[in-house]
Amino acid sequence: MKLDRSVIVSFIVAIAFFMQFLDTTAVNTAIPSMAKSFGTDIVHLSTGVTSYLIALAIFIPVSGWIADRYGTRKVFCSAIAFFILASVLCGTSQSLTQFIIYRVMQGMAGAMMSPVGRLAVLKVTRKEDLPTAMNYITIPALVAPILGPLVGGYLATYWSWHWIFYLNVPISIVCIALAWHFIPEENRPDSGKKHFDTLGFVLSGLALAGFMYGVELFSKENLSYYIPLIVVISSLILLFLNVTYSKRIANPLIDYSIMKIKTYRIVIFTGSVSRMIIGVFPYLVPLMFQEGFGLSPFESGLLFLSTMVGNLSMKSATVWIIRHFRFRNILIINGFLVALFTLLTGLLLPDTPVIIIVSTLFLSGLVRSMQFSSLTTLAFADIPESQMTSANTLYSTIQQMSIGMGIAIGAVSLRFSNMFNEGLPGHYSVVDFRDSFIFVALIGFVHLLWYLHLAPDAGNAVRIKKQL
Repeated sequence: MKLDRSVIVSFIVAIAFFMQFLDTTAVNTAIPSMAKSFGTDIVHLSTGVTSYLIALAIFIPVSGWIADRYGTRKVFCSAIAFFILASVLCGTSQSLTQFIIYRVMQGMAGAMMSPVGRLAVLKVTRKEDLPTAMNYITIPALVAPILGPLVGGYLATYWSWHWIFYLNVPISIVCIALAWHFIPEENRPDSGKKHFDTLGFVLSGLALAGFMYGVELFSKENLSYYIPLIVVISSLILLFLNVTYSKRIANPLIDYSIMKIKTYRIVIFTGSVSRMIIGVFPYLVPLMFQEGFGLSPFESGLLFLSTMVGNLSMKSATVWIIRHFRFRNILIINGFLVALFTLLTGLLLPDTPVIIIVSTLFLSGLVRSMQFSSLTTLAFADIPESQMTSANTLYSTIQQMSIGMGIAIGAVSLRFSNMFNEGLPGHYSVVDFRDSFIFVALIGFVHLLWYLHLAPDAGNAVRIKKQL
C-alpha cells in the first residue's frame, strides 16, 4: 500500500523532533559528568541548558518569516544541517564558555527545526487527515523526555557525555536526505514582498527570552522569589507592548489577530495550562523516585519507562477516539483523568508495590498522550490556509513557554511544600512531593472549566472524514 505524502512528511519531521527533544533531555542527565570535565560546579552547568531555551525563545518567532521567504524544505533542511554543526561543536567543547556558545547555536537551529517542520506537515495535510499527522509529530514530545535520561545516563556512564551530541550526526544526515526528497518545493510569488519586522523581533526576543530566563530562575535554591518575579513581570510588559505594536503594522513577525479564532484561542490559553500539567510530570516523578524513594537514576528511569509505554500504546487509539468523540468531551473527560493520575502519583510511597507504581505511570502515560495530541490537532482545525504560518509560529512560541512554565510550577510547588513542611532546603521528602502533586492536580481539575466554552462542533473539520 502506498503511503500518503502527509504520513511520510509527518514521520520525517517526527524523527527530527525526536532527535531534538532527546538531545535536550539527555544533556540534563549528563550535567555532573560535564561539570567534572569542564572543572566547574554543576550549578553553573545549568547555564548551558538555559542558554538553549533562551535561544529557542528568541528565534522561534522568526521561523515563520524565514519559511515564507525561502520555503519550508530549504529552511528545514538547513536548520538540521546547522544543528549537526552545533552538535559536533558541543561535543568538542573544552570549557563551559565554549559549551554555552555552541548551545546557543543549537537553540537557533532548533528554533527553525520545530516550527518549520510542523509547518511542512500542515502544508501537505488535508484538514480531515490532520489527526493522523499530528498524532505522529506529538510522539517525540512525550517519549523523548522519558527516554532521554536513560540514553544520557548510559552514554555518560559507560561511554562519554560527548556521544550525546555525536549521536545527532547520523540521525540528522538521514533526516535531511528524506526531507529533501519528500517535502515538496513551494512556489512563493510574494515571498519578497513581506518585510522583516525588526522592532517586533526585538520586542518579542526580549520578552520571550526574559520570560524563559525568569521562569528558570524560580528553580534556583538560593535566590529570592522577587528577582525572577520582576524579570517575568517585565517580560510580560514587553510582550504586551509587542502585541499592541503588532496590531498597527501590516506584516507583524507574530500575528496575534489569529487569536480571534475561538478554538485556537482556547487551545492557546486553556491548552497551555494542560501542557503545563503534562510537562510537570517528567520533572517531578524522577525527582520523587530519587530524592523521596532513594532509588538510583537508572532505577528511576526504568520505572518511568512505563509512562512511555503508555504514551505509545495510546497512539494507536488516538485517531479513532478523535474521529468518534467531540473535542470538548475528550479534553474535559481525558483532562480530568490527567489530573486524577497526577494526584494518584503523588500518593505513591516507597513501599508501594512496583506493579501499582508501574500501572499508575502507564495509565498516566495513556491520558497524557491523548490530551497532548488532541490539543495539537484542535489548534489548527479551524485555521484557514492563508493564516497557517502565523498560527504555527505563535503556537510554537506558546508551546515552548508552557514547557518552561511546567518546570517552574513543579520547582516552585516543591520549594513551597518543603518550606511548609519545615524541611531542610534542598532535601525533599515524600511528603513534599505529595503536596506538590496535590497542588498541580488541583490546577488540573479547575482549569477544565474553561473547555466548556468550546462549541459542541469545535474541530469537526478535522474529525469527520470526507467521503470520496
